[in-house]
Amino acid sequence: MSFLLQPYPANGSSGIEWLGGVPEHWCVRRLKYLAEIGTGGRDTIDRRANGPYPFFVRSQSIARIDTWSFDGEAVLTAGDGDVGKVFHYINGKFDYHQRVYKFSGFRNVLGTFFYYYLKSMLRYEVFPGTAKSTIESLRLPMLQNFPVALPPLDEQAAVVRYLDHVEQRVRRYVRAKERLIGLLEEEKQAIINQAVTRGLDPSVRLKASGVEWLGDVPEHWEVPRIGRLFSQRNESGFPQLPVLEVSLRTGISVRGFGSTDRKQMIGNRNNYKRALKGDIAYNMMRMWQGAVGVVPIDGLISPAYVVARPRNGTDSRYFSALFRTSAFMLEVDRFSRGIVKDRNRLYWEDFKQMPAPCPPPKEQVLIADEIDHTAAATKAQIDRIRRQIDLVEEYRTRLIADVVTGKLDVREAAAGLGDQEEGVSGEK
Repeated sequence: MSFLLQPYPANGSSGIEWLGGVPEHWCVRRLKYLAEIGTGGRDTIDRRANGPYPFFVRSQSIARIDTWSFDGEAVLTAGDGDVGKVFHYINGKFDYHQRVYKFSGFRNVLGTFFYYYLKSMLRYEVFPGTAKSTIESLRLPMLQNFPVALPPLDEQAAVVRYLDHVEQRVRRYVRAKERLIGLLEEEKQAIINQAVTRGLDPSVRLKASGVEWLGDVPEHWEVPRIGRLFSQRNESGFPQLPVLEVSLRTGISVRGFGSTDRKQMIGNRNNYKRALKGDIAYNMMRMWQGAVGVVPIDGLISPAYVVARPRNGTDSRYFSALFRTSAFMLEVDRFSRGIVKDRNRLYWEDFKQMPAPCPPPKEQVLIADEIDHTAAATKAQIDRIRRQIDLVEEYRTRLIADVVTGKLDVREAAAGLGDQEEGVSGEK
């Protein structure tokens, strides 16, 4: 890869300050001389798009390729000899009122080379204002006069071949790392499931729990109903407390607000429920998905949530882990009720009737401590892997920019590549 690449032997001035020098046999052309650039509205967006929306256009057919954006604001697609588009993209949805630019009729430039080039240039913010605003700031005259550093067609093909190879290797690397993350998450959950239903001592004698989903439990454990372990906290009128939220991924945290949300909340705080540090809170509609956690600080919870106060001898950390196991969440679904299934709620009156395994208080603490240790160790491993992914993707981005602007010569490297199993047109 790049450590085998060398700069071009002879460079000339591009005449463009941000572009710098380019190989002397390359030319710099304005985009308007390389492609027809049209504008359009919502009708130019292909209705076959099935989120994520960026698509690669090749031979009049649509195939998924890549999700790429800057600040979640714009995406880029392109196609060999067909049509490329730059359009507005916010939070997974198009803003149909924004301008769409279509590129077609490519002349002396391969569509895929153009894709890599323009993608890289957007990434490095050479279009003034685009990275912090919307595609509206990317005006047509700006695009028409945008300079493209252009090698001969055979060299463009070499660049595309090499960058397709890089993309393939990076994708394989990322997929392998993501699989590893999945395995670590599965291993963590298996350890937690074992700990909250069987304890930490594998040699302990078991007994039938009398609960179908639970099976056998250590013989010194009890299996009471949750109402014996928690009582409902239903207190309001504490507007000075911070507002908390329950997340499927992170448990309970202090909620952040935009200015609009904050204004809407001012008049509603008196209706919010107070939750004290160490309580359990859960989302009635999403408890079956694991929207439950231990309250980290005194705060306010939405009226649509339930706050459960632990009784003496109840460690909320242990029960929070139990409540997020897949077996318990299936049981939650059975106890929930509503007019239609996808709107079911787990009310306190039903929640308190659910049976749960209950170790002695000291053992609850030991199990909770072990779960915290396991979760922290797994998170540290996953964070390291994600940093590795970020570094590789950053390397890939920098490499593409260096190659398409002539900073690195890939001709010899591209010639030595074997047949590709996959390229930018899709993945196998």
